[in-house]
Amino acid sequence: MAEETNIEADAASVELTEPAASESGAQPYTSDSVKALIEDLSGYSRRRRQEVGFEIAAIAHAAPELLGDHIDALVDALYRPEAQTRWEVLDALTVLASLYGEKTFAAFEGAEASLFDEGSATVRLAAFLFLCRYGASAPGRSDEAWPLLDEAIQCFHGDAEYHDMLVGLLELAQGSISPACAAALTERVGFDAGNGASFIKTYSAEIIRAAEDKKA
Repeated sequence: MAEETNIEADAASVELTEPAASESGAQPYTSDSVKALIEDLSGYSRRRRQEVGFEIAAIAHAAPELLGDHIDALVDALYRPEAQTRWEVLDALTVLASLYGEKTFAAFEGAEASLFDEGSATVRLAAFLFLCRYGASAPGRSDEAWPLLDEAIQCFHGDAEYHDMLVGLLELAQGSISPACAAALTERVGFDAGNGASFIKTYSAEIIRAAEDKKA
């Protein structure tokens, strides 16, 4: 995670130079093996879906091009009942959004459904980070995502995941957001920028600086 003195927004950076390794580490994934994993995402076994979700997230970070033809299936997997499958897939889709844009944005509703999951802080955070990347992609999308993000900030402010939420908000502020979103974002974090402590104060001030020139 970025140091407070050198904040970087991208919480889900992608390394494209190394092929994804199989679970055993012996062989890289291939298009055929990835296809088999995708099929298991809709299988009957909860445990297997979770295992596959973990592998899918690893592939997204190491060799995202292997998942480009399977985005629809990943979006569908956001409706599995277990939280781990959803947070792993949301992590993968957040990475893939940088490469495949529109194709991944069909995940908006699934992310919204996970944003306030009562049983898992991890899936809530994964949904929040996806929605930050979604909102950063275009002014209209920032207006669509902001009410959800704003509610989540108010609900989970100060939770253990709030540091990473602020990282996502900084990416949002640095993105292509609307003047209305920029103004609302700076207002929301303004108190912490002036009166907060530690990383909350630091990130909040950085968010305001990033969003300031996008305000009307």
